Amino acid sequence: MESLVARIWRTGLDRSRAGEYDEFARTRSLPMFERHDGFRGVLFATAGDERVVITLWRDREAATALERSSDYQATVGAIEAAGFLRPPQRVELLDVQGTRLDGVGRGAVCAPRRGHQRL
Repeated sequence: MESLVARIWRTGLDRSRAGEYDEFARTRSLPMFERHDGFRGVLFATAGDERVVITLWRDREAATALERSSDYQATVGAIEAAGFLRPPQRVELLDVQGTRLDGVGRGAVCAPRRGHQRL
């Protein structure tokens, strides 16, 4: 069975600018993730003033390679420069023990990459 790693990024957000954040996630973050080898999926989530991005990766090597990429660094620089993020921000890597995602992937943000099955 293929290993799977979840990378969870949490950040505070200026709620009055949530629409700008959502647009950035859709037009900048999602395409950037999709360009990276080992990317398997993403969930964008919200809890009040907090935003959570859960990306799924083929393995730890793919998940950690993301942060070293110039593409990722440019995206981070752009989202920080936009000014709508708030502290605290943190990242976790978790080994996925099992999955079952019924009916996930119906929205544009959850669409699979070409050549990949839905999770």
